[in-house]
Amino acid sequence: MAKLNYSFTDIALLNTALTHSSFVKGENRASIHNERMEFLGDAVLELCVSEYLYLNFPQMNEGMMTRTRSRAVYEPALFRVAKELDLGRYLRLSHGEENTGGREKPSILSDALEAVIGALFLDGGIDAAKPFIHSFIEVSICEAVKSLSAKDYKTLLQEYVQHRHCGELDYTVIGINGPDHKRVFTMQVSIGGAVYGFGEGSTKQEAGQNAAKATLELLSGVDWPEGNSN
Repeated sequence: MAKLNYSFTDIALLNTALTHSSFVKGENRASIHNERMEFLGDAVLELCVSEYLYLNFPQMNEGMMTRTRSRAVYEPALFRVAKELDLGRYLRLSHGEENTGGREKPSILSDALEAVIGALFLDGGIDAAKPFIHSFIEVSICEAVKSLSAKDYKTLLQEYVQHRHCGELDYTVIGINGPDHKRVFTMQVSIGGAVYGFGEGSTKQEAGQNAAKATLELLSGVDWPEGNSN
């Protein structure tokens, strides 16, 4: 794969990275698929992105770093890179997966990209994996920062819940206090029937945004920055 700009010492590592689990069934049972390598590559990718953010965005707080990293390495971003590398062309798939468009599936391609990162790390260490990651991560990070700055907390929470298949997201007004000219609404967030964050505001919209922010902080364990609540 010339687009990787890297020559493997152990080409078997790259072959494994490009082997989908469907391929190892039946007549190819002796082959090794890429799921373990994908696990490793995911960790290496997160480390390199975290380091990049730390060194290049000194004013970015922990909450924003977490959000940016998550957006930069989530499936659509990785799928785009895999497509640019024409990774699908090199995958080893079962006939069944091949016939159902496996070479174009976002989940398969994004997982394969992470496996390739794992293969680079195993073959040449972090010095091999990091240049490859940096070759595409700058664009992904810039897009993530722009996208996140334009989104509100309710949208971000919706994406968080959908990405992790947490269950149905619901907002409920559980209190209205104060005189007519100075109402205070209290909103409750439930996910999959379980209650999470609460928020107050002078409008239902503001209360919902604050409840979403509180829920995101609870789920991710970090403080999310102010400024997105409108």
